[in-house]
Amino acid sequence: MLQELFTPSVQHVLDLMGIFVFAISGALLAVRKNFDVFGMAVLAEVTALGGGMLRDLIIGAVPPAAFTDLGYFVTPLVATALVFFLHPQVERIQVGVNVFDAAGLGLFCVTGTTKAYEYGLGLTASAGLGLATAVGGGVLRDVLANEVPSLLRWDRDLYAVPAMVGATMVVLCIQFDVLNAATSGFAVVTAFVLRLLAMRFHWRAPRAWNRRSQAVEETP
Repeated sequence: MLQELFTPSVQHVLDLMGIFVFAISGALLAVRKNFDVFGMAVLAEVTALGGGMLRDLIIGAVPPAAFTDLGYFVTPLVATALVFFLHPQVERIQVGVNVFDAAGLGLFCVTGTTKAYEYGLGLTASAGLGLATAVGGGVLRDVLANEVPSLLRWDRDLYAVPAMVGATMVVLCIQFDVLNAATSGFAVVTAFVLRLLAMRFHWRAPRAWNRRSQAVEETP
């Protein structure tokens, strides 16, 4: 099904672009945590490949693509080298990095859902793995860096919700037999735009009704 949506070469290029941007975010967090170059590389690899590896292991697509395509492994190392030498400059274009990160989020939630369905999972499980593909690496990154995962924090702009919307759109298209390059592209764009809007207007998920906690928003 993925081959019907994108040619293998296009799919490969899009995957590498998403991996590169996710790896940048992992390496930047390592810099902020004062990790050495090895720690930077580990966070970059985990952030970029963690979600896809989790998906592949669950659906039985072994060995995972990260271990069969050298480009998948090397790309995060390139991102690490870039951040290692140029992290002040990369920090200054953080807004641009976030935009590309949002694009990667949209792409991976769609391709992850589609691949899970190809391997025989039901629609709901496929959507769940699409979400895991998009955000799983970020969760692993934050856990390794000893932080509460960003997608669980109330003081962070919506991240998982746009991916959930994109994955849901894919399974609905599968259900009604209308999944094609145009509809999958529309799902990618929808998740991407929702993430951009969440960052622009600081959309956040509601907390518990009548909560008693006096927690205040943390300064990023």
